[in-house]
Amino acid sequence: MSRLMDLVAGDAPEILMVIGLDDLAALDDRRRFRAHLALGSGLDPTWLDLFAEAIRTVTDRDAPSDFIDARLELEGPDPSDDRTIERVDSAWVGAIARIVDHDLDAIAGRWIELLEDEIGHLPREEKPWIRELAGKIVTFCQAADRAPDVLFAWSLR
Repeated sequence: MSRLMDLVAGDAPEILMVIGLDDLAALDDRRRFRAHLALGSGLDPTWLDLFAEAIRTVTDRDAPSDFIDARLELEGPDPSDDRTIERVDSAWVGAIARIVDHDLDAIAGRWIELLEDEIGHLPREEKPWIRELAGKIVTFCQAADRAPDVLFAWSLR
């Protein structure tokens, strides 16, 4: 079984089938799935809470909610599977999809500040990929905004 920390937009039964078959490469098939973002298995999901907080701070809006509040765990067919699959609230996706380009740098900078408050100083060479990830999350949400389902699939092992 592959480790994962992925956001996928499309039809939930199709996403669940592909993940169940451990065919993660198929998640990149745009004919089947509207959007896919592999966040990397080392990323802590709480980082997405901090990303949402950075957006709220920079845009002075109430949305998006913290990522933890925007997820609802789905029952999997195999209780021994160490993967967690959660449905992501479309309002969370939509709020991020509406971020305008000129706010993205400020959001990424604020996100880095919040991460440093949480985990300590980040080396300078780590910051560019975090800025890049912020853009990828926005791009994912823009592509996923009107998808029937957005799922967050992750495993710790």
